[in-house]
Amino acid sequence: MGLRDDLERFREVGEERREDLKEFITYGDLGGSGPNSIKIPIKVVDLPSFEYDQLDKGGVGQGQGGTPDVGQPVGQPQPADGDGDGDEEGEPGEEAGEHEYYEMDPEEFAEELDEELGLELEPKGKQVVEEVEGDFTDITRVGPNSTLDFEKLFKQGLKRKLSMDFDEEYVREACKVAGVDARGVFRWCRDQHILVGLPWVEEAFEEVPDDERGTWDSFEEMADNVERTTAIQRIRRDGLREVPFRREDERYRHPEIIEKKEKNVVVVNIRDVSGSMREKKRELVERTFTPLDWYLTGKYDNAEFVYIAHDAEAWRVDRGDFFGIRSGGGTKISSAYELAKAVLEEEYPWSEWNRYVFAAGDSENSSNDTTENVIPLMEEIPANLHAYVETQPGGTAINATHAEEVDRALGDTGNVVVTYVSSPDDVTDAIYEILSTEDGK
Repeated sequence: MGLRDDLERFREVGEERREDLKEFITYGDLGGSGPNSIKIPIKVVDLPSFEYDQLDKGGVGQGQGGTPDVGQPVGQPQPADGDGDGDEEGEPGEEAGEHEYYEMDPEEFAEELDEELGLELEPKGKQVVEEVEGDFTDITRVGPNSTLDFEKLFKQGLKRKLSMDFDEEYVREACKVAGVDARGVFRWCRDQHILVGLPWVEEAFEEVPDDERGTWDSFEEMADNVERTTAIQRIRRDGLREVPFRREDERYRHPEIIEKKEKNVVVVNIRDVSGSMREKKRELVERTFTPLDWYLTGKYDNAEFVYIAHDAEAWRVDRGDFFGIRSGGGTKISSAYELAKAVLEEEYPWSEWNRYVFAAGDSENSSNDTTENVIPLMEEIPANLHAYVETQPGGTAINATHAEEVDRALGDTGNVVVTYVSSPDDVTDAIYEILSTEDGK
């Protein structure tokens, strides 16, 4: 492998855009990103280069300065000091390599997560923000002349002409049959499905010259000897001279009115901050909820977030405080759902907002609170999706039954999902399970 091949290989490594998205979610520093800018680390690789000494510093075979001539004894090697040209003294390198970041907005993050996890979530429009005129596809019976649909008018008139037109010469020959009068010819025309009026037949009958009456002994003889042409044949032969338009055939084009709906979403993030929620559990909550926030921000036109912390009581907090709070109190999960219900009813009506209610904790809850309070509250809160994420490093504790009880009661309703995260390796699977449940609705 030559130098050029080495350089190309270095460039390939250096141009590797970023670490794998799953790896970033699982192990990366999520805290370095903001709500609208996700920063994914890129490892910088320096390309190799040659460095040349200046000519006046001597070189091989030159005995200037302190450099010995060829064959001159140089003595025993001396250890390099801090001022020499050798390696400097000190501990082995402990600093991390230089990093830069690849920045993506939530829209790009959502697209790439869709591709990586195989998701196809289609946001739902809720609130009508404006009505716009689309294509002229609606048809009415009245309207301004400028919107008259001439094509429809012509087609309707042509259809009428083809259905009502008849071969006049053929009927005139029928008037020459011996022993019949105008009414007899008219009845025969009706039997032959020739749409002709009696007045026309009477007029045509009177116009037959006397020497031509009785030309045919019967209608059958006439039909065998006179060719009857169709309307299409006559149009091809003589051209289309007129089309019978009628007032009732007129149709006017109107633009289709399209309602543009803004895709609004509110995400309620609920977190247990009681004394049992230690650092590892809090980290798993952050690692699961943060990518979900980015994803839904990227999917919807307008995304808003509500953060609720709770122990035995619940209170609303800012996002910056949400993941760091820890209290020493007990746990009553229903307090958070009561607050979430009040906030949603007051600020985010179901008719205008898509709703996601995500809760996380270690599944520990006060006695009977889950069955008597939380589950009824979840049923009372309309939402695209309710999710509960159990974070229990090392497995479920004996008294951690909240997730199991919710799953048993509501797991088959279609808009409730329960996931279990015991380590960072479970995070992307939990995210997929949550979002694919919504995707499948």
